Amino acid sequence: MFTHNKKLMHTVRVSAPNPKLASLIMEQFGGADGELAAAMRYFTQGLADLDPGRRDLLLDIATEELSHLEVVGNIVCMLNAGVKGQMAEGTEAGELLATITQGGDSHTSSLLFGGGVGLVNSAGVPWTAAYVDSRTEPTADMRSNIAAEGRAKIIYERLINITDDPDVKQNLGFLMTREIAHAKSFEKALYAIEDNFPTGKLAGQPEFTDKYYNMSQGEGDMRGPWNEGAQWEFVTDRDQQAAVDGGDGTASAKLLPKDQQLSIRAAERTASRTDIDPTTGADLGAGPGAGKTKPVKAA
Repeated sequence: MFTHNKKLMHTVRVSAPNPKLASLIMEQFGGADGELAAAMRYFTQGLADLDPGRRDLLLDIATEELSHLEVVGNIVCMLNAGVKGQMAEGTEAGELLATITQGGDSHTSSLLFGGGVGLVNSAGVPWTAAYVDSRTEPTADMRSNIAAEGRAKIIYERLINITDDPDVKQNLGFLMTREIAHAKSFEKALYAIEDNFPTGKLAGQPEFTDKYYNMSQGEGDMRGPWNEGAQWEFVTDRDQQAAVDGGDGTASAKLLPKDQQLSIRAAERTASRTDIDPTTGADLGAGPGAGKTKPVKAA
């Protein structure tokens, strides 16, 4: 059950309206790394988690993310406060046009949402549940959550760097800092699971677990703790990088006799002839820049 407290989690103050900045901050309202996506990610994980401690953690943070969504939404609305009145009541056409086309997608929030907020990102792309990557496997989800908090922090940093409004900076700084706190909690929850790597229950195939395949070779090859030392077998020989299972490296399937016959007939029917050089549309319509084509006999 949810109840709403009319006091925001953090007081929102805006020094001056700025529709362009408002449209950019929409990224944290309806964007991939925004507060709605975070809330939905942690709610779906929390509802399914069998561990009472992690469940409580996830539902606490999910609920807090909704409060952050409210803060972000209020920042956007306050930055659009002047536009909202102008759009609703009308103003000098040239002045209004200049206001809502300051840059970015400020016209989207002005025209579609009347200076309010919509479930879109800073480019006007609608929010999607595809942003929510919950797998309800705690070691996978906790790592994903840590990364999500890191991505969100970076977006807040970039937003802070593009505004000189001290009040907005204060609000964004609070939201950015909470990403740090959440990441710390998720790190602790991950390492509270004693065996947290590899993800899942099944063990890997031991003959491949410690191999590092140097697949991209040439200038720029580097060695480091990710591929060097007693933990790794560094494989650079091209012959040892293909058919590593000891097979012939081809693809095949065992078919029932009936299906095998049908496959043979289909292959025969669609076989390419190598003893002919057919005239094609490219030959018939060849013009400057077509490259070498087959000469076409005059009618």
